[in-house]
Amino acid sequence: MRHNVFGKKLGRDIKERKSLFKNLVASLIIHGKITTSVVKAKAIRGLVDKLVVKAKEGTLAARRQIAGFLQRGDEGKKLVDDIAPKFKERKSGFTRIIKTEERKGDGSPQAVIEWVEKVEEKEKAIQKTEKNK
Repeated sequence: MRHNVFGKKLGRDIKERKSLFKNLVASLIIHGKITTSVVKAKAIRGLVDKLVVKAKEGTLAARRQIAGFLQRGDEGKKLVDDIAPKFKERKSGFTRIIKTEERKGDGSPQAVIEWVEKVEEKEKAIQKTEKNK
């Protein structure tokens, strides 16, 4: 029985699972949205939210903690400098999961996980309002 057991194992040991989650989070930060299985999307949602809350602090310690989680430095820099300021009004719920069709090969349910407020659209809206002023 799985009573009070948090998280899914996804058929992987702990090191493989952590690496998978780090790579999925990094891809989401770089590309803005990714297509993956529903279970994987639900598994990384909490990690992404925690990283964005940490990035909103913007301190050196927060940057180092984010860099410690992510594999490369450019993802952490983009998260702190570009993505986190767009969510300064929000407390949580930075991503959305949209279920799509099943994968043809094995029929597993697929989903798209993306930022709630697309960064590019937010920047365009800000530029329009600045031009109108």
